[in-house]
Amino acid sequence: MHSNILTISIVLLTLTTGCSVLSKIVYRPEINQGNYLTPEDAKKIQKGMTQQQIAYILGTPTLKDPFGKKTWFYIFRQQSGHTKITQHTITLTFNDTGVLINMHDNSTLP
Repeated sequence: MHSNILTISIVLLTLTTGCSVLSKIVYRPEINQGNYLTPEDAKKIQKGMTQQQIAYILGTPTLKDPFGKKTWFYIFRQQSGHTKITQHTITLTFNDTGVLINMHDNSTLP
């Protein structure tokens, strides 16, 4: 009887803590989504540049303003293994002729 209780206790303990211990051991690949943005590329962008020049440097934007062509969003989302997800967003605003008038970088790039 005593051995059955001990066995059941060990099984329950293993089941309740097993997943949390194993989650750190299991390999998780690095997941990158969106436009890979580097600080060097972001520094190249300056007010007065055209949409074509910016697309040449950063590539096609992840998202364009659905109500016009005045705002572009470059989003880079990264999860490295067991670390928390980081997201970097650069928002570019253009005038009616397609010239950059404002750039907003929400965070420091890797």
